[in-house]
Amino acid sequence: MSSIIEDLIARKIFNNRGDETIEVDVITTGGFGRVGAPAGKSRGKAEVSYYPQGGVEQAIKKIDDLIAPELAGLNADFQQEIDDTLHEIDGTSDFKNIGGNTAFAISLANAEAAANSHGLLLFQFLGGSSANTLPYPLGNCISGGQHARGKAPSIQEYLALPHGAESFLEAQTANTLIHKRIGDSLKKKITSFNGGKSDEGAWIANVTTDDAFEIMARTCEEVGNELDFECGFGIDVAASSFWKPKEQKYMYENGDKKRDTAEQLEYMLELIEKYHLTYIEDPFHEDDFDSFAELTRKSKNCLICGDDLFTTNTERLNNGIKINAGNAIIIKVNQIGTLTDAAETIEMAQRNGYDAVVSHRSGDTCDWHIAHLAVAYKCPVIKTGVVEGARIAKLNELIRIEHFLGSRAKMAALNVC
Repeated sequence: MSSIIEDLIARKIFNNRGDETIEVDVITTGGFGRVGAPAGKSRGKAEVSYYPQGGVEQAIKKIDDLIAPELAGLNADFQQEIDDTLHEIDGTSDFKNIGGNTAFAISLANAEAAANSHGLLLFQFLGGSSANTLPYPLGNCISGGQHARGKAPSIQEYLALPHGAESFLEAQTANTLIHKRIGDSLKKKITSFNGGKSDEGAWIANVTTDDAFEIMARTCEEVGNELDFECGFGIDVAASSFWKPKEQKYMYENGDKKRDTAEQLEYMLELIEKYHLTYIEDPFHEDDFDSFAELTRKSKNCLICGDDLFTTNTERLNNGIKINAGNAIIIKVNQIGTLTDAAETIEMAQRNGYDAVVSHRSGDTCDWHIAHLAVAYKCPVIKTGVVEGARIAKLNELIRIEHFLGSRAKMAALNVC
């Protein structure tokens, strides 16, 4: 079937927070692709601009008036040409003119339309016959920081990682059990707990940082023992959100606890040792490459992952590689704009021994495409919640992919586990 682009159709839709976002259809002579763009609440300063001035409506106008005429007649099979054209149309380094979310939705919808034109699933089209490894689900169970309210912990996410599972279905079963048991534990511990959840479906409760760690550790161990495989856990510190540059301190728990950079490093090392953490994301603010490198050197059997540090950007990743800052990277395609840009970052990461963690955004839609990206690019972890609707869409798609692959399916290998 032919993959020549005939038209682009853009519309305004809403994400799980009720915020406006953009959805794009790419129509070829023999296929169709549709993608809705997500949005993060805590964003790295190096991320591309989401929308042009004027927001979603202006982005839609630019697609209708400017982008669709330029892409019509091009072959969707040639992803890099499509993405290069988007860069040329925009003319800036951060998609300020057309918007990074605009570029993201077009780029990924184009890939799906090309796959559809050839009668292939997206992961098959992008990854070829060797794309048969499933990622481990990294699931947010307790929310704090900018994802919570009240007296929740400063640390933004407490994440289950069932890295001992032999199938994706087993791993997601573990995360679901862990999530439910934590809810039960919070009800027993806090009389005022009313079952509140964050945008990602993680529990929000007025617990201390220490209590959150103890509940996570106990629950993951219990579920792991029941299912007979190891269920580790980790955290997304999101340290940039409570780093105070003037004071040169990390301000925990509404200012009740302050740590300078050296104290923050020691605290992270203590947490890794005490709770046998398998994952720490953004333990320092987004420009502290040196502390990332020192923590990576001093820690054992733990993924030290950069999100705000790297923002899916090859230049920032290269800065980290030079000094061994971290050993894992969050991949959010809309941080960088196009599928080609994200794929280049994944390739650079893997070539240098970094684990790539494909990730949702806190404000997301029921779009499922990142599930296919994780399999296509052999990423060993997918970070996409546990039970909330926009997360389940992606997790259930991975279950479908695993079922489709049958005996060829296998779980990915993690560098540290």
